Amino acid sequence: MFYRKIDEGKVISQERLSEGIFSLVIKNEGAKFASPGQFVGVYPKSKDTLLMRPISICETDTAEGTTRLVYRVAGKGTSEFSTLNEGDKVKILANLGNGFPVDEVKGKCIVLMGGGIGIPPMLGVAKILKGEDVHSFLGYRNRDMFLSEEFMQYSKVYISTEDGSVGVKGNVIDAAKACTGLKPDVIMACGPMPMLRAIKQYAKDNNIQAYISLEERMACGVGACLGCVCKTVAKDHHSHVNNTRICTEGPVFDAEEVDI
Repeated sequence: MFYRKIDEGKVISQERLSEGIFSLVIKNEGAKFASPGQFVGVYPKSKDTLLMRPISICETDTAEGTTRLVYRVAGKGTSEFSTLNEGDKVKILANLGNGFPVDEVKGKCIVLMGGGIGIPPMLGVAKILKGEDVHSFLGYRNRDMFLSEEFMQYSKVYISTEDGSVGVKGNVIDAAKACTGLKPDVIMACGPMPMLRAIKQYAKDNNIQAYISLEERMACGVGACLGCVCKTVAKDHHSHVNNTRICTEGPVFDAEEVDI
C-alpha cells in the first residue's frame, strides 16, 4: 500500500552495534505499510542541519508498528541521531522509494548480498524470504560483523572480510565464487558502488537476474530536487534522456536498467 507522509515517531530503543554503527527502533504509523528496500528521511532537530537524512529501513514490525534503522554515524545529522533515547520524539518522512520485488521471486534460489552499511536493508529482505534456498553473503572490513547472527535466523550465511579474519578474504563476489555448487536464480544486493558494479557484471556473466539498491546523497527524497539522478541504459519516455531519480524510481533497480 502506498504511504508517504511525515510521521511523528517515538524512539522505542537505541543500541550501539559496533564502532559507529547504531540500531534505532522508532514507533511510527508508516511501519505498517513499508516494503523491504524502502527508506525513510529522518529530520535532525538542530537548526543548522535542516535537511532530512535518508536511511534505509533495516526491518519493520507491523504488529508493533515499529521501524528499525541501522545506520553509521557519518556527520552532524547522524551524530545527533545517535544521542536519541527511549521516549524521545523524532520526525521522519516515510516511506520513500521502491523496494525489492520480494513477491516475484518467492520459491526461487535467492542470493542476498550486502556490503558495509548496505547490509542492514538486506536483513528485512531475508526476513520476508526466509527459507532453505535463501543465501546471504555479507561483506565486512574485519571480524566486527554486526547483524550477522540475525541473518542466520532467516537464511544461510556466508561471510567475507577485507582482512581475511573471518570467512573468505575479499568481498561478497569472492565468497560467491567460492560456493561452486550454488546456482542462484536471483541476486538482490545493497552496498558501495564498486561492489554493485561487480555484482552487475557477475550476474550478467552467469545469466542471473539481479536487483541492486543504489545509494546517493539527496535533499528532498520525493523527486523534486533532482539531486539523486543516476544514468539509465534506456531513455526515459517522459524526459527523453538517460536519467532516473534514485529516490522515487529507485533505490532498487534491475541491474540491467542502470548504467553504473
